[in-house]
Amino acid sequence: MTHVALVGGGVIGGGWAGRLVENGFDVRLYDPHPEAERRLREALENAERAWAQLTMAPRIRGVASVAPSLGEAVRDAEVIQESIPEDETLKRRLLAEIERHARPDALVCSSTSGLLPTRLQADMESPERFVVGHPFNPVYLLPLVEVVAGEQTSDKTVERALSFYSSLGMKPLHVRKEIDGFVADRLLEALWREALWLVHDDVATVEEIDDAIRYGAGLRWAQMGTFLTYRIAGGEEGMQHFLAQFGPALAWPWSKLTDVPELTSELIDKIAEQSDEQAGGLSVRELERIRDDNLVALLQALRTRDYAAGAIVKAHETRLFDAAGSGTEERDPARPLKYESVVDPSWVDYNGHMTEARYLHVFADASDAFLREVGIDAAYLGRGHSAYTVETHLRHLREVAGLEPLHVLTQVLGADEKRLHLFHTMTNARSGETLATAEQMLLHVDTAAGRASPWVEPVATAVTRAAAAHVALPVPDGVGRAIALTA
Repeated sequence: MTHVALVGGGVIGGGWAGRLVENGFDVRLYDPHPEAERRLREALENAERAWAQLTMAPRIRGVASVAPSLGEAVRDAEVIQESIPEDETLKRRLLAEIERHARPDALVCSSTSGLLPTRLQADMESPERFVVGHPFNPVYLLPLVEVVAGEQTSDKTVERALSFYSSLGMKPLHVRKEIDGFVADRLLEALWREALWLVHDDVATVEEIDDAIRYGAGLRWAQMGTFLTYRIAGGEEGMQHFLAQFGPALAWPWSKLTDVPELTSELIDKIAEQSDEQAGGLSVRELERIRDDNLVALLQALRTRDYAAGAIVKAHETRLFDAAGSGTEERDPARPLKYESVVDPSWVDYNGHMTEARYLHVFADASDAFLREVGIDAAYLGRGHSAYTVETHLRHLREVAGLEPLHVLTQVLGADEKRLHLFHTMTNARSGETLATAEQMLLHVDTAAGRASPWVEPVATAVTRAAAAHVALPVPDGVGRAIALTA
C-alpha cells in the first residue's frame, strides 16, 4: 500500500498528510479551498520538522500533491481518508460521490470526531468498506486514532483499518460499541463543559484552568490515563480502596456536568479576550511549534522508558530501522561508517552551544548505528545479547551551535572475541571541520547472566570483518590520548 487520497485539507487533513508522507506514503489531496496548496505545504513543513526531532530512524518520505478534482484524487488510492467539516448531510453526499470514483477495493475512512458511522454510510453502495478513523491534532504526532464501525461495516474492513493505522506508528483504539462522540471526545467534552462553567462563574480564567491541567493531572494522563492513575492513588489496596475513599465525592456538588452554560455573547467575549491574553501575541504557527517541540520532548522521554505513547514510538522506530537495513544500498566496508545528525535546539546551553552531555549522546547514537550495521538488532537483543560501552574518552575541539548539521565517521580500531574498539570523528556536515572525537571500548555481554561473553553469530563474523576491513585505514589523530598537565 503506497497511495492514499485525502479529501479535505484543513487542520486534520493536513495533519494526515504529514504523518503519511513521513511514513513513505504518496498522498493526493483534494480540497477546493483556494489556498489548499499553501496550507498543505505548511502542514508538511511542520510535520517534517517534528519528525526530524522525534526519531533518527531512516525514512523514505512520500510525495504529496493537490489534485484538481475529487475523481483524480481518489481514483487510484488504496485508502481514502475524508476530513471535511462535521456536517452529516455533506459527509453522506461526499462519501457517495467518492464511491463513484474509487477503486472497488479501496478502504474508505472518515475523520469525524463524533458522527455515527451507521448514518454516514447509509447512502453508500458498498457500506461494508466504510469505517471511522478519528485522529487527534496534531495527527502527525499524536498516535491515537479511534476506529469505529457502522452496522454495515465488515469485520475485514475493521481489520484493514487497524493494520493500516498501526503501520503509520499510531495506536488504533477499536471502539466496539457505536456511540455519539466515541470515547475520547466524550471525555474531553465533560472536561470542556466544566471548564466553561468555571469561566462563566468567574472561578478561574482560561489560563488558570489550563495551568491546572498542564502542571498537574495532564502530565499523569499523558502516560497513565485516569483509571491507572486512580488505582495508584488508592495506595497498596488499589482501586477498591480509592473508590471506597473517594467514591462518595461523586454525589457532592462539585460538578455541573449535567448542565451547560449558555454560550452568550458575553461569555464568548470573555473567553476570547482571556485566550488572546494567554497567547501573549504569539501566532498560531508559533504556538503550533511550541506545542510540537513539547510533545516531541514528552514522547522522547516516554520512549526512553519504553512506556505508554513512548512505547509506540520506540516500536515504530525499530520497524523503520529494520526496514531501512533491509533495503539500503551496500556500502564500502573499507570506509568508516557515516552517521548523520542535527543539533536539536533543546541541546544547547545559555551560550547557544551544544552541552557536554549531548556530545556523548551523538557519539552513543553513532555507536548504535555501527552495532546495527553488524547485526545487533531487536532479535539479537531479544536473545539476551548486547554490547555495553565500558570506557569513553572525549575531546571537545570546537563549539557546536544549535541546528548545526553533523557527520560522525566511525572507524574500527580493533576487535577480539568479546571487545570492540571504536573511534568516532564528529565534523560539521557543511564545512567538514572536525568538532570532536570519541574513543570507545565496547564489551559484549550475556544480559541474562550479567557478564561478558563472546560475540554470537552472525554478529561475531560481522565484527571480525569490520575490524579487518578498517585495519589499513590511517590511525586517527587523538587515538590513545589521556588527560594530563604538560609543561
